[in-house]
Amino acid sequence: MKRQRSSLTSYDAGCFTTAKKNNMENDNFSPQQSLQLIESMINRAKDKYAEDGFIYLVWRWLVFGGSLIQFLLLHTFHYPKHYLVWLITIPAFIYQFFYMRKKYEHPKVVTYTDSIIGYVWITFVVVMILLGFLIGFLTTGEYYTHIIHILLAVYGMPVFLTGVIVRFKPLIYGGIACWLFCIVSTFVPNYDYQFLFIPASMLIAWIIPGYLLRAKYKSQ
Repeated sequence: MKRQRSSLTSYDAGCFTTAKKNNMENDNFSPQQSLQLIESMINRAKDKYAEDGFIYLVWRWLVFGGSLIQFLLLHTFHYPKHYLVWLITIPAFIYQFFYMRKKYEHPKVVTYTDSIIGYVWITFVVVMILLGFLIGFLTTGEYYTHIIHILLAVYGMPVFLTGVIVRFKPLIYGGIACWLFCIVSTFVPNYDYQFLFIPASMLIAWIIPGYLLRAKYKSQ
């Protein structure tokens, strides 16, 4: 019995050594294999972004239309509670909740690239919330007049980085356009007209690149 146990132990150790050796060989990627792996992860993230682009485009069109309506309420109709237009985001949040719940009923593989893009946009949301709080808390007077410039400056960051990560130039150019709009908006003294930079940035930085990315994905 002791000899049999000893032989089984030796056999198990041999299997473990062989498996470990095979794993080490698989982990030792050549530079070409590493580049191919990175390229496949980037392409998968790009395809996933295009595949899920519907919900992203819904939000961009929502912001595009909401900002135009707010401009009309503020500048043309002089409605004091023009900001109430953003209550339209409530049904959008509800729709997104059920949409994402139905779409991701079964867990899917999340790559490192997917996680990076997600963290980039989470960072954007956190920074915007903090800046909104700090501007209202630290400044006096018409503090809200600074929101448009800051929004354009910060929004360009996740758009630009997403374009770099998925290697999609229209998104990169869209991020740069947001920064240019930020600079130009500072030369527009009328706060009402500054609102027009928001739909312009949505159109150039996300809506057009979003449709281009989806068209590219569907053509493959």
